[in-house]
Amino acid sequence: MRETYDGYEPFDYLDDDEYTQFDFPAPDAIGEPHELELTAEQEQRAEAVREAYPVISLHEHPFYFPDDVSETLQYVSQGRTETAYGALAESPLTAIFDNMLDGLAAVTSKSGWKFRDIVYDLGMRLCDLEHQDFVVPARSVDDIHAAHETGRIAMIPTIESSMPIENELDRIDILFGLGIRMMGLTYSESNALGSGLKEKRDAGLTVFGEQAVERMNKVGMAIDASHASNQSTLDACEISESPIFLSHNGAYELLDDDRLDPDHVLEAVADTGGVIGIQAAPHNTATLENNPRHTIDAVIEHFEYVRDLVGIDHVTFGPDTLYGDHVGLHDLFFAELRNELERVEYVEGMENPTEAWNNIVRYLVREEYTDEEIEKILGGNVLRALEDVWP
Repeated sequence: MRETYDGYEPFDYLDDDEYTQFDFPAPDAIGEPHELELTAEQEQRAEAVREAYPVISLHEHPFYFPDDVSETLQYVSQGRTETAYGALAESPLTAIFDNMLDGLAAVTSKSGWKFRDIVYDLGMRLCDLEHQDFVVPARSVDDIHAAHETGRIAMIPTIESSMPIENELDRIDILFGLGIRMMGLTYSESNALGSGLKEKRDAGLTVFGEQAVERMNKVGMAIDASHASNQSTLDACEISESPIFLSHNGAYELLDDDRLDPDHVLEAVADTGGVIGIQAAPHNTATLENNPRHTIDAVIEHFEYVRDLVGIDHVTFGPDTLYGDHVGLHDLFFAELRNELERVEYVEGMENPTEAWNNIVRYLVREEYTDEEIEKILGGNVLRALEDVWP
């Protein structure tokens, strides 16, 4: 537990009867805790690495979900999601791209992705952060470095889809002004910017989408193409003057799932100076040949494949984890598996942000990556790209 964490619990400033309370599972209650084994000497190096280098997750949902995952819609409808301060204090993380819950947040619409809901969700979250000083909002690269120097965690507000801007380019400016520093082009479904990965026909970016990419470049908002179609991603790579991110992806060549990207798309993102984060969401980064059971070994196989394809300067991790029953959440909203995988109840070794990032550090040490390589993978690649994007 870090000395900078003072034991604050979410919304401590409210009385219990001012919002609906839910029961939350302990961070390690889902599945059996799993830790990669190290020698005594490797343990010492892993501890040194945790302290020496900024550790940045390119994609997480770092808050508690209800113990009864079926209560999720009721939970998010009140606009308050409970940041997992105590669990995060056990992690090596320096900064997190916090994707909130705007796709599920049904404060004003049962379909989510509404501009008003984003503002509502973000405002509630930032209000709670103001009542403690362990997790701090970040708007610049300097803020991330400051968090590392003081033992805190920088939280970077992010949304996974541009759908809430509708046809209003100025909403990009507004969201940036409110603190949003990364936005997805689409969340699987098409929107005014272009095609999502779920569509049967891939039309790429629209004219408005091209204008939105240009505006995001101008204001300094990072572009995430993780849920966009292949052609939308390629179009963004061609138009953007700033690096493009795939915050939580993997290699389609290892698992033919549309949620992942083929080699030529991964290479196009790297050619912009961008960074690809390898994800660990349930059943998304297993591999049909070597690791059909989704565990940390499968996630690492995706990482090593992408590393070899685009180079170590363009790859990191964006586990896309949370504190709660992630498989249960997928069952609730995405019931049908799209691939031929062995079904798991949890992703061993990558079940929540704390477990995932502790094991990522341990993996890099165990495999004897150099200090320079570890620094790049844990956060250096992301910081380098952000220097080219953010003001």
